[in-house]
Amino acid sequence: QVRFVESGGDFVQSGGSLRISCVASGFTFSGSFLDWYRQRPGKDREFVALIRPGTGITAYADSVKGRFTISGDAAKNTLYLQMNDLKPDDTAMYYCNRRPVALWGQGTQVTVSS
Repeated sequence: QVRFVESGGDFVQSGGSLRISCVASGFTFSGSFLDWYRQRPGKDREFVALIRPGTGITAYADSVKGRFTISGDAAKNTLYLQMNDLKPDDTAMYYCNRRPVALWGQGTQVTVSS
């Protein structure tokens, strides 16, 4: 079975931090771009961050640049998103994805209060 499983979402106060994780099964990171997307209430799913494991290639949406950091552990087939200085507008379901062949997880909910 080829899939992502996201975890680590939680309730957090504005200004707080979270690290969410995504464990990949059925494939390895090599040869893929991996990214995080999110869907905020009432909005379309949007790009958050991208990484090419084993290279220096990363990219971030302007809305999270300077606050979020994407990373991966190839040995554990795990993708991470460190989120700092969280804002209420960051409240969303966060999803893993793979490029060029899409593979969506079920998502993990991040809720930022106040």
